[in-house]
Amino acid sequence: MTVGVIGSGTMGSGIAQLAATANHEVKLFDANQSALENSKQKLEKLMARLVEKGKYSEEEAKEIQGRISYVGSLDDFSDCGIVIEAIIEDLGIKSKVFAELESVVSGDCIIASNTSSLSITSLAASISDSNRFIGIHFFNPAPLMKLVEVIPAIQTDSKVLEETKSLIASWGKVVVQVKDTPGFIVNKVARPFYGEALRIYEEGIADPATIDWAMKELGGFRMGPFELMDFIGNDVNYAVTESVFKAFYYDGRYKPAFAQKRLAEAGYLGRKSGRGYYNYAEGAEMPKPNTDKAFGQKILDRILLMLINEAADTLHLGIATAKDIDLAMTNGVNYPKGLLAWANEIGIEKVVKGLDELFDEYHEERYRCSPALRKLSKFEI
Repeated sequence: MTVGVIGSGTMGSGIAQLAATANHEVKLFDANQSALENSKQKLEKLMARLVEKGKYSEEEAKEIQGRISYVGSLDDFSDCGIVIEAIIEDLGIKSKVFAELESVVSGDCIIASNTSSLSITSLAASISDSNRFIGIHFFNPAPLMKLVEVIPAIQTDSKVLEETKSLIASWGKVVVQVKDTPGFIVNKVARPFYGEALRIYEEGIADPATIDWAMKELGGFRMGPFELMDFIGNDVNYAVTESVFKAFYYDGRYKPAFAQKRLAEAGYLGRKSGRGYYNYAEGAEMPKPNTDKAFGQKILDRILLMLINEAADTLHLGIATAKDIDLAMTNGVNYPKGLLAWANEIGIEKVVKGLDELFDEYHEERYRCSPALRKLSKFEI
């Protein structure tokens, strides 16, 4: 099968590399010729480094690069079996591209979007034969990240769904199926990792260094929430939170934090600007955390309760299976354990009690306990 990719930015180029490595002929399209050339040069440098590291032989690297054709017209996609779009997150622009693409590809070509924030159903409606449309959400960098969320639209044919899942799995990915819901699994379930950490910080309970220490040292997370927000970029992370908040009709569970908004407004975006929650200037000293274990455990417990609650509600709403929710969080954002399995380990009664105590203290909807937790004594993973 020939794979088409629209957009030669970081994500599109990564998807093209991934498909070519899986022995597919790939056509990478971008209307900007210089962007195409830049993508080609970056891949050449990347493959050279991988050869140096012994990941590939020179011959294998050349074969992978040779399978990618860099094209400047959508007309070149006429023989593709699947086309994956990875361009700007704009519904109007994407819809226009899909409408043009449909007139070029064959009737059985699968048309897919890599969107992380837009409705797959809305995008599917931009083409006449919306039954062949599907969402395929890769994580960056696509060649390295294990997880791929596959999201059928309301219109998607079941055969297209199964063919897509099978294809992506053959590329060595962990595939999870997700209902077309804002944030899908990972970007929805992960919100409390940032949001509750920010709330603890805004209340003056603990500083970023202490919260990060608790989540890493006591919780086993690879990065603390403030480190991760600085790494992602406070502008980007805030925008995702705001998008999910609006998409869920301003549900208080996803309410953005003023602390992060102000940092973004100040240009304190994190590592890329040299300053965020931490100062990354040369010679700057990192703040020392409070390493009191009992105190740190309270911080971990509060954030973990909120993460578990979000995962449980994702199951309750039929967005994904328990197995896929845990696979998504361990493979998509490298959580140390699946959240539902973690709930089983802690004891669901204890989780419910902890959430009820938070609700009794704050009387805010963000702390409401998911019915899935109240109904079950153990999750079947």
